[in-house]
Amino acid sequence: MSADKSELLAWAYLSRAAEPPCPKLAALVATVGPVEAADRVRHGGVDDELAKLTASRREIDSAAADLEMLESRGGRLITPADDEWPVLAFSAFAGATARARSGGGPPMVLWALGPERLDEITLRAAAVVGTRAATTYGEHVAADLAAGLVERDVAVVSGGAYGIDGAAHRAALAGDGVTVAVLAGGIDVPYPAGHSALLHRIGKSGLLITEYPPGIRPARYRFLTRNRLVAAVAGGVVVVEAGLRSGAASTAAWARSLGRTVAAVPGPVTSSASAGCHVLLRQGAELVTRAEDMVELVGHIGEVADEEARPTTPLDGLGETERQVYEALPGRGAAALDQIAVAAALAPEQVLGPLALLELAGLVERDDGRWRIVRDSYSQRGSGLDRRTRGGSTRAEL
Repeated sequence: MSADKSELLAWAYLSRAAEPPCPKLAALVATVGPVEAADRVRHGGVDDELAKLTASRREIDSAAADLEMLESRGGRLITPADDEWPVLAFSAFAGATARARSGGGPPMVLWALGPERLDEITLRAAAVVGTRAATTYGEHVAADLAAGLVERDVAVVSGGAYGIDGAAHRAALAGDGVTVAVLAGGIDVPYPAGHSALLHRIGKSGLLITEYPPGIRPARYRFLTRNRLVAAVAGGVVVVEAGLRSGAASTAAWARSLGRTVAAVPGPVTSSASAGCHVLLRQGAELVTRAEDMVELVGHIGEVADEEARPTTPLDGLGETERQVYEALPGRGAAALDQIAVAAALAPEQVLGPLALLELAGLVERDDGRWRIVRDSYSQRGSGLDRRTRGGSTRAEL
């Protein structure tokens, strides 16, 4: 189901009539429908509060031209009447916490460009956001996260900005995955200009969306307004790098208000670019270091991240007594059974069994009634065992 031509024109007109989001205008539309609401706004037939909100723009009616421009680019206007409208995702705006925040509420409509469907994207998406002044570390982590997410069929949502946003978008595109850029201006106003080619690529294979009609220029307050949509479209938000006053903190705050998962990537404690992430972690954000962690947070029930690989050594499979006997052996040379027993603080009969097991494991060998460590089976393989010579002997430090 989709809106007819008169409704589309009404929606397009209303999206320009007031600065979004405008709960007062949304309430009128919900009561009388878009066509009647547009007519009332156009002729000033609204209450004083809404009249003030629409006074400067109600006489601007470029709906037909806006829709024509959008169609010429292959775009579309997504309205609440369309099947593509993400009803479930935007229902979060009705929650008490979200309603308590100023500048909230779902968008009136969305101007969109790209082959991907928004309703399908919101079922499995994660926002990767962060500072524009990203470090090499931050961009590397953002790219790794985005690549891992799209590899696991999770759409990557971000804001199209320099720094972390751009790194996430580029990595998602490089992995032939789905990425969504939520804009803070008109669909025909690429911002930042240096990302024109990147945004064009996203519009060709992924999705560009904005609640602002064509020609609207980005502004600081519009970026803050845009952040709520980044959070709403995604099932969770991971902040890769953020200063103490970063806009990414705004996105994280909206994610919390909308009941979304908030995660952050730790960074060097000396890095101001990670200070905002550390604040989020202290406030209870999930700690994320790899894509699997984020998939577990936004994926389906039972989709649990694999255990991280840990360094292993030949000693990992030994029992406590076997370790005790192994460490009682000298680093160089051989020792008799009684000497090993004294060093291990065990009775000689308690040492024989562990020595036999160590011999089977190829870690020790018997030489003319004495026992020695098989050096090339362990230390020469770069196992990580640290042998430090003290007074002519060597100890194994695990």
